[in-house]
Amino acid sequence: MKKYVLIVAGGRGLRMGGDLPKQFIPIEGKPVLMHTLEAFHRWDASAGLVLVLPEDHQSYWKMLCREIGCKVPHRIANGGETRFHSVRNGLQFLSDEIGKASEKNEKVLVAVHDGVRPFVAPEVISRCFAEAGASGAAIPVVPVVDSLRESTGESSRPVDRSRYQAVQTPQVFDYGLILKAYEQPYSGFFTDDASVVESFGHMVKTVPGNRENIKITTPFDLLVAKALLVK
Repeated sequence: MKKYVLIVAGGRGLRMGGDLPKQFIPIEGKPVLMHTLEAFHRWDASAGLVLVLPEDHQSYWKMLCREIGCKVPHRIANGGETRFHSVRNGLQFLSDEIGKASEKNEKVLVAVHDGVRPFVAPEVISRCFAEAGASGAAIPVVPVVDSLRESTGESSRPVDRSRYQAVQTPQVFDYGLILKAYEQPYSGFFTDDASVVESFGHMVKTVPGNRENIKITTPFDLLVAKALLVK
C-alpha cells in the first residue's frame, strides 16, 4: 500500500495580527510547518510528503529549510485560490506517480492535513489510515467539551453537545475516491475534505483524535503550542 500526505499551508496569518503567515511562525527554533512535517516523518518515513504552498511563499520556505536544516524529505506543490483548490492541485501533482501504482493494482491512500496542526499523535494517523484502508474515507474527531447554544434570532437555546464532535486532520481517503470527489465544482459548503467526499456520495467514518492536535490560528493557540512543545 502506498501512503501520501498533502500538508496544506496557505494561511496568511491574519488572526495572528502580524505579517508572517502562521505556518512560518517559529516555535522552539523551528517554524510550525517544520514541526508538522517532522510529526509525519516520525510516524512513517516511507510516506510521501507534499507541502501545498502558495507560490509566493515557496522561496521563503526554501530559505528556512536551508538556514534551519530541514531533514524531512518532501516535495512542494502550488497552492490555489482556496483550500479546496489547493487540495485539488496537490492531488493533481501526485497523479502521474500514483497512476503508475494504480496500474499495478496497488492500493493508494492520501491524507490531507492542516500545516498548522503539528501535534497530531502517531496513533491517530495510524487509525485514520487503517479505517480509510477499510472504508475509503476516515477523519479524526474529538468530543465537544463546552456547553453549546443555538442562536435563534434574538435569543438562543441549549443543544445536546453529545450529538456533536470537533473535526481534526489528517483526513484520509482512497486516492481514486478523493480525486473524483475533487472534480466537483467548488462550493462554499465545502468546509473540509470530508464534506467534499460526502457531497460526492461517499460515507465518511470517524476515529478518535487527540485533544493536543490543535490548529494554530490565534496568539492564544501559539502559547498553547509552545507549552505543548516544552512539556
